[in-house]
Amino acid sequence: MGKSRNYRMEYDRYASSEEQKKKRATRNKAHRMMEKALKKDIKADIDHIKPLSKGGQNTLSNLRVRSASDNRSFARDKHAHMK
Repeated sequence: MGKSRNYRMEYDRYASSEEQKKKRATRNKAHRMMEKALKKDIKADIDHIKPLSKGGQNTLSNLRVRSASDNRSFARDKHAHMK
């Protein structure tokens, strides 16, 4: 077998960074906003129609409920870049 993976180190380097904490807080806020608007618990993913990284806003008009498989798969061009 190969070298064992150090998950603690990965978390410390990536998931606990300030940038990742802010992104996670934004995603959680969008999920809470949608649950409040629909007045029910949502087990599916909340998708930003226009991604935050492309200038989209964290508003109800830019949010939609999607299945995890739909939300996590993206159309890609022949070079495997997201369209």
